[in-house]
Amino acid sequence: MTISIGIFLLSLFCIVALFAGKYWELRSERVLLPVWREKLDMRAQQLKELMDAARVDVAKLPPEALRVSRIAVHQLALGFAAFARTAEGYAHRLADVVSYKHRFEKRDTRSEFLKKVAEHKSGNGSNESGGNNTTSQL
Repeated sequence: MTISIGIFLLSLFCIVALFAGKYWELRSERVLLPVWREKLDMRAQQLKELMDAARVDVAKLPPEALRVSRIAVHQLALGFAAFARTAEGYAHRLADVVSYKHRFEKRDTRSEFLKKVAEHKSGNGSNESGGNNTTSQL
């Protein structure tokens, strides 16, 4: 905050000094530093012409900037998708390497209870209800 106040006060002082210098020139009918004044006037004229040319270029900028930004976002999305696909492949390979079940294949269970349950569900087990498996017909 102190720096901002210092810059503001310096700017205010310089503006007041310019007006005071112009007032002194008008009152005494003399020009301060005429050689510098000519050079500065020429540079100011060049800057004005440059700003006029830049205004025309800036007027064309929004449509071009929109097109360029759309292309940039599209390319960024495609790049991120390619990166995600590559990362997915590496993640699967890493998981496969780290897994103790390397190249997992389904095997039969070693539990007798689970074997009996599987046999019962498939219909190979004995029927505990004792009998009537009749279906009603309409």
